[in-house]
Amino acid sequence: MKLSDKQKNEIKIAIIRKLVMHRIWGAKHTPFEFVQKGLPKELRGYAKDVAEELIRGGFLLSHPTSYGIQISLNPDKAEEIKDIIITKSD
Repeated sequence: MKLSDKQKNEIKIAIIRKLVMHRIWGAKHTPFEFVQKGLPKELRGYAKDVAEELIRGGFLLSHPTSYGIQISLNPDKAEEIKDIIITKSD
């Protein structure tokens, strides 16, 4: 199954909203697998791909550790992140 652009955007918003809600900014990070939780089962596999796109776009920061990759929201892009959540949730 290939994701449509609308589905990708919905997953991006869900990931960003979840990290904002849990206040995962900057030095406070969470396991990469956390982004999959709460999504429908058929979309969980795509969540990692979308999260990797967010890392490449600079919206998420990745922190490699000995026990896996940790992620957090980039505080330098806080205004853009808030705009995404506000404009896309309407």
